[in-house]
Amino acid sequence: MSNSLDAYLVLAGLLFAIGTFGFLARRNAISMLMSIELMLNGVNLSIVAFGAFIPALGLHGSVIALVVMAVAAAEATVGLSIVIAIYRNRRTPLVDEYDAMRQ
Repeated sequence: MSNSLDAYLVLAGLLFAIGTFGFLARRNAISMLMSIELMLNGVNLSIVAFGAFIPALGLHGSVIALVVMAVAAAEATVGLSIVIAIYRNRRTPLVDEYDAMRQ
């Protein structure tokens, strides 16, 4: 196990970059939601790493990470319910086909 903050931040940056690429490159709404979750996991990893390596933060980093996880769970619930509702009407999970909301 590494005793360096850099290794954790590089991994968090990679997770965030993969999530960003997945969000921008995919057309499927479910894949886009999973990419957002990956981005939030990268942010959580960096928050927990800073909390572990900076003594002044103490347990505040873990508390902030728990709040971010709660927000991610709420985002996944609301996002998935919106995708399911649109899928029932349009019969496609592709976001390019969601033009009914523009009218």
